[in-house]
Amino acid sequence: MQTLSSREFNQDTARAKRAANDGPVFITDRGRRAYVLITNAEYERLTHKPQSIVEALAMPGVEDIEFDPPRMGDFARAAEFD
Repeated sequence: MQTLSSREFNQDTARAKRAANDGPVFITDRGRRAYVLITNAEYERLTHKPQSIVEALAMPGVEDIEFDPPRMGDFARAAEFD
């Protein structure tokens, strides 16, 4: 973890970005931690919420569609063994 003042951050953002590759960078404002700089990969890891299979396959708006699936009896027929 590294800590930079707001002034240091403004003067050398490239340094802050390089430091964020190694872990969070705390940016202070008037001596108090005010912001945290992290990589996008770390942000995604922290905010990723696993989906259930139902959520993954859900299609927004599909509840408005009327659908009457055919019954298996409509397709079933006796097997022919000649």
